Amino acid sequence: MMLNQEIFPVLGALNAAFGGLRPTVTAQHASLFAPGKPLGPALAEALGPKETEITALLATFISAVPGALQESLRATLHYALTTKPRALVNFAWTPSYDFELDIWEAVEPSPHPSGITILLKSRYPDHKERFG
Repeated sequence: MMLNQEIFPVLGALNAAFGGLRPTVTAQHASLFAPGKPLGPALAEALGPKETEITALLATFISAVPGALQESLRATLHYALTTKPRALVNFAWTPSYDFELDIWEAVEPSPHPSGITILLKSRYPDHKERFG
């Protein structure tokens, strides 16, 4: 996937786009993550044209993620963008032999946004048998 690259700039871009004080991905982007929409292109469009290197690296990684996990991630992002008030999303990664996805939500009373943490687990991004 990210041969000679680090995963943390990708996580930083995702966290800035979906979380923090001023997330750039808003409810207007929810249709990108609607049921049946592919996750890779949705993330690329949501991050925008300024992030071409990041979106290319992310697309390679997402294409290796099993379909059931992609769909779980897509549905979580759609939910986060459409719930009232919208939920902020924090992405994290840790090494693992297989792909895994842990998701949890800390619910806050309205009008405060809830928080969703998505922990992606996979082999190291430069693991050539998986991503090369």
